Amino acid sequence: MRVVRTWEIVAAFSPVSKMLPWLFFFLGCVQSCFALECYVCTSQDKNNEKCTETIRTCDPSETRCLTEVRWGSTPYWAPSGEKQYYISKFCSTDEHCINQTIRYRERCDRIWYNDWECVECCTGDRCNYYVTLGAGLSRPSAWICLAAAAVALLASYNRES
Repeated sequence: MRVVRTWEIVAAFSPVSKMLPWLFFFLGCVQSCFALECYVCTSQDKNNEKCTETIRTCDPSETRCLTEVRWGSTPYWAPSGEKQYYISKFCSTDEHCINQTIRYRERCDRIWYNDWECVECCTGDRCNYYVTLGAGLSRPSAWICLAAAAVALLASYNRES
């Protein structure tokens, strides 16, 4: 029967023990390489500067980028009752995105005379660069109005002849 000495056991595992620090370093690099990146800012009135230049590497549990857009009264008193945008961007978990979407669903009408709040969630590195600020205004083009007037004029002219 052979007696195994302690130094033989240590010698047998020494290649593995030398590789462990490198293995942990490699795994840390892989994790940071695959981590999501989002733009981040808080209560900015425009989607520029801080909101398009500040990037954060999200925690592993944060798999979405979240953007909150609020439209409301200015923080200072104005006789005209001015309103402005408040844009905030974050890293977020799936659960938080769903909860915020449900929370703001009733207030997200994007009507200019109302105070409103909307949430947008997306996946993918820096996917929250662009922001949907509001619904487009429904104004008929001047050319469409002129064309409609011309058609009406021609139709009435043809009836008379």
